[in-house]
Amino acid sequence: MDTGDLTATPRLATKAMLKHDSVRDVELLLLPERVVLLNKSGAAILGLCDGSRNVRQLVEQLERDFEATDLTNDVISFLEDATGRGWVVVS
Repeated sequence: MDTGDLTATPRLATKAMLKHDSVRDVELLLLPERVVLLNKSGAAILGLCDGSRNVRQLVEQLERDFEATDLTNDVISFLEDATGRGWVVVS
C-alpha cells in the first residue's frame, strides 16, 4: 500500500474473518491455522475494511468514533502492516 494513497480501498483478505469472543470479551481475527487477538483500535480499523470505504473515509469514521484527530498516519501504518501480513488487500 502506498503510504500517500488515501483513495485506496482496503478490505479483509478472503481467508480472514473478524469474530467477537463473548466469553473473553475480545475481538479476534481468524485466519487459516491461527488466531490473532486484536486490541480495540485494530479491531475498529479491520471492522471498517469491507471494501466500501477508501482509506480517507475509514480515517474520518475512526476519528468520529474515537473522538480523535490526526489518525491518518497511524491508520496507514496499521494497514500497511496488515497488508504485509496478508490480513488486508487493497485495491
